[in-house]
Amino acid sequence: MEMLSVSQYAEQNGISERTVRNWCATGKMERAILVGKTWNIPADAPLPRKGKSMESPLLKRLREEKEGKVSGGIYHRTQIDLTYNSNHIEGSRLTHEQTRFIFETNTIGITDESVNVDDIVETTNHFRCIDLIIDRAGDKLTEPLIKEIHRILKTGTSDSRKSWFNVGDYKKLPNEVGGNATCPPEQVHARMKALLSSYNAKTVKTLEDIIDLHQKFETIHPFQDGNGRVGRLLMFKECLANGIVPFIITEELKLFYYRGLREWGHVNGYFMDTCLTAQDNYKALLDYFMIKY
Repeated sequence: MEMLSVSQYAEQNGISERTVRNWCATGKMERAILVGKTWNIPADAPLPRKGKSMESPLLKRLREEKEGKVSGGIYHRTQIDLTYNSNHIEGSRLTHEQTRFIFETNTIGITDESVNVDDIVETTNHFRCIDLIIDRAGDKLTEPLIKEIHRILKTGTSDSRKSWFNVGDYKKLPNEVGGNATCPPEQVHARMKALLSSYNAKTVKTLEDIIDLHQKFETIHPFQDGNGRVGRLLMFKECLANGIVPFIITEELKLFYYRGLREWGHVNGYFMDTCLTAQDNYKALLDYFMIKY
């Protein structure tokens, strides 16, 4: 059987090498074999069929455990770890143990310190956001879906009682992130429409595409607050949708994550390496729970 390299198969079929490499890595390329760090592809291997991708083993397990209210599995662990870390990056003072207590018992457990009510509300809301992205992982990424995630995240918080805050819709007032200017409110809709149009036009979405989407989303900063958490939820959703192992940016990776966002477009390796490290950590969880990827 004649075997081709990624570049040879790409040239033979008139497609990009990145697309072929992604098909191999996500199991969409029939009979492709990884030898060391090189993919070998049968010359007669057909192009993957277009259309809605099949449910990955991880997404299938997450949905099963969510519907069955299974405790102690990958769904349980993802809810707690993703919620704790994403909120903690944004300043939540709840501990990992308190986050676990809220998910499991709807209480925060014993504490000697005062607790910010918004931290509790946003934690319970974040659990619901994760449920939404699991349920709608295969849906096309749209402005209404992104706004729905923001609405769920910020409902019931002190911000939601501010008339100018605009929960579930784009910002009314200019804001900045890390001292850097972001998209003016009057330009947000047009910028978001263009970003999603470009992203959704890609037949095959790679990890690099998803990271690029996240960086551009954070640069626009479409909401008054909550952009980081919404953006990281979108990355997780799109990984699930495209058969890519998702990842959780932890507190330990926070500074590398910020540097990667800042340098994307100049030195992409910073952000890519950070996400790959986080992905390796999630792969270890999948190995523990015996979930193929």
